[in-house]
Amino acid sequence: MNTGKIKKLVRDRGFGFISDTDGREVFFHQNSLVDVKFEALNEEQPVSYDIEKSEKGPRAVNVHIA
Repeated sequence: MNTGKIKKLVRDRGFGFISDTDGREVFFHQNSLVDVKFEALNEEQPVSYDIEKSEKGPRAVNVHIA
C-alpha cells in the first residue's frame, strides 16, 4: 500500500490528485474511496492507497484516510 497526501480536489467533478512520498501525482476518482465520502476530504490530508494501471496512466484505488 502507498501513502501520500491529497494535493488537489476538483469537487464539482468528483476527482482529485494525491501527491505520493516521492512527489509524483496520482489521479483518483471518488468511486475509489473506501469508508470515507468525497465531501469529507481536505487538501493535505494523509491517505493510503493502491495503484492501478488505466488507459490514461496510473490511478489510485482503495483510497483510505491514513
